[in-house]
Formats: sequence, structure tokens, C-alpha cells
Amino acid sequence: MSKFTYTGEDKVGEAVEQTVEAADRFAVYELARVSGHTVESISEVTKFSVRKWFDVEKINYAISRVKEDELVMVTRNLGSMLVAGLPLTRALAVIQRQSKNPRLKGVMTDILERINKGEQFNVALANHPKVFNDLYVAMVQAGEESGGMSDALKTLSIQMERSSSLRKKIKGAMMYPAIVITILIIIGFLMMIYVMPSITETFESLNADLPATTQTLMAISKFMSSNVLLTVGGFIAFVAGFIYALRTRPGKITTSWLFPRLPVIGTMAKETNAARTARTLSSLLSSGVDVIRALEITQQVVQNHFYKQIIAEAAVRVEKGVALSEVFIEREDLYPILVGEMILVGEETGGIAGMLKELAIFYENEVEQKTKDLSTIIEPVLMVFIGASVGFFALAMIAPIYSIGESI
Repeated sequence: MSKFTYTGEDKVGEAVEQTVEAADRFAVYELARVSGHTVESISEVTKFSVRKWFDVEKINYAISRVKEDELVMVTRNLGSMLVAGLPLTRALAVIQRQSKNPRLKGVMTDILERINKGEQFNVALANHPKVFNDLYVAMVQAGEESGGMSDALKTLSIQMERSSSLRKKIKGAMMYPAIVITILIIIGFLMMIYVMPSITETFESLNADLPATTQTLMAISKFMSSNVLLTVGGFIAFVAGFIYALRTRPGKITTSWLFPRLPVIGTMAKETNAARTARTLSSLLSSGVDVIRALEITQQVVQNHFYKQIIAEAAVRVEKGVALSEVFIEREDLYPILVGEMILVGEETGGIAGMLKELAIFYENEVEQKTKDLSTIIEPVLMVFIGASVGFFALAMIAPIYSIGESI
């Protein structure tokens, strides 16, 4: 007799995992049928099982992450199943079984267990803040309290999908220049290490007076070719240090101040933050979240330090009875003029959530168009930059050759 572990469902659809003794796998199916279980998978428990020493499932859970696109799909599917009449626990069980992501599968298993113990759905979600942020939890809570869970999930999936799409478009616009500049840096390194030394030897053998630019390039090339590992390590350390500095609080404050004030990119940064603010506030208010709590959550959603301050100030002033539009109208240096005016119209007509949604759609479309225009602008700018770099290098190398030729 051997030991087998099988997973499946019981009569009410709950997930089960049992270890039984049987002569073979066919006998396991018979034992499961007698117990009223359906079998999804069977594994034989060996004496020297790897699982005895290493919990593979826990390792996979630890190293995996739930991607934003996966969460959007889960949210949309969950809302659709609730509309179709499935109970919440049944819908979550379906998602748990279908998921191939170990982290998502583990999270869904934990949420199911918590709900079966009597916890509310939003409380169970809040125990996994790395997967479900404050916006997600608040909208689910509003859906539970209002009885419109499916509508809240639908709104949430649209919000997440639009935010994800906007972020991808901006990253896509930055991808091309990043690749070109990286290749240019690599070519520059190779030329300074392998090409320049031979040119340097020629110039030194002639004992000619060289321009300052040529001498500078020769000195840099000598150092780099003599200390290849130090040069590469120093460059990697510089890049890593720069990235780390950007993630520190002073670095975040600096970039938060800089980006909205850059030409071309600054307008995109303002409109992106306006779209994110409007979309988040609209989703929360339309789901029944009160305005103060909606502003607090929106403050967590926006990434720019100074936009966070504006929204925090708005929450304080709204709590004191000041109109929401007033703060945005005063801060036209960061929020476009239309934001404050549209919120004011929404307050006067009583349709602020709908007005914010229209505002979000408008600025999302504006940013999408500007990212396409940015790709067109970047190409000639990069060509000029590359031409200037190559021209500088060529001039620094060719000018001494002409001067030496004339002296001969």
C-alpha cells in the first residue's frame, strides 16, 4: 500500500486536500468518490519527498508577485460572476482554482478561509496590502455597504485598467530614447577602451601640440583602458547610487518638483496627475465613499509629493466646509485650469462624480495623444544629440591630424 495526496472539491464546492493509503491511483479515485469528493490532481507521497525538506509551494509564493493586469482580470471576472448570481465564496473559489500564479492562488485561499470564518470581504482583502491597495479595499467596502458589489468591482476594474494603460503608454514613449542612449554609452565605452589607445600612441609618437579636447579624451581613454574593471564597476555603482537617490525622500521631492516644470514633459506630468486624481476620486465617490475618505485614498494613489500635499490640504479644508474646487483653482501652477472649473461645475450641479469621470477621460486622452507626439519629437532630438556626440569625438581626433599634416 502506498500513500497518495489528492486535491479536489467536496459536495458543496469547497476545496479539499486528503492523504490516503491505496494500492494505486485508481483506488484513490474510488476512495474519493465514496467520500463525495471530485479529484483534480493526485501525487504519490514518497519516503524521500522533496516536499519533506523544501516547501515548494511556500517558495513559489514568496518569489511570485501579482501583476496589475492579473488583478484587473480577477476583478473583472469576480464582478461578472457576481452579476451572474454566484455567491462570493463560490466566485472566489473559481478564481483560486483557475489561477496559475502561486501568490494569487495563496492570497485567494487565505481570503476564502477568512470569509468562511465570518470576516467581511474588505477586511480579508486588507490583510494583503501588497496586492490590494487602499483604493481597492475602500471601493469593495463601499460596495458591500451599499449592496452594489458587482457595480463597485466593475468600476474598480475600469479604473485599474485605465491607470495601467496610461502608465504603459508613458513608459512606452520613454523606451526608445532609453535604448538609444544606452547603446550610445556602450559604444562610447568600447571606443574609449579599444579604439582610442591606438590613436593615442600615434599622437604621442609625433610629440605634437594637441588641443585640450583631444588631450582630455586621451587621458580618459588611458585611465579607462588601464582600469577596465574599475571603470565598469564605478559606472554600475554610479547608476545604482543614482537610482537609490531617486527613491529616497529628498530624491522623490526633487523629482516631484522638477518634472512638472520641464518643457513638454511638464505638461504631460500635470495632465497625468490630473487624470489620476480625477479618475480615483470619481471611482470612489460613485461607489459611495464619503469625500473626506476619498481624498485620503487619492492622496495615497498619486505619486508626486506636491500633489499629495494639495490633496491633503483639500481634505482638511473640505472638512471645515470649504468647497473642494477652491483648492484646485488656487493651485493652477500644478493642476490645469480646467480641473478646478469642472469640479466647481460638478459641485453646482450636484454631479461631481460624473464630472470628474469626464475630466479623467479628457486628460487620459490628452496624455495618450501627447505620448504619440513625444515619440515624434524625441527622434530628431536624439539624432541631433547623437550627431553632436559623434561630431565632438571626430573633431577632437581629426583636428590634430590636420594640424600635424600642415606642419609637415
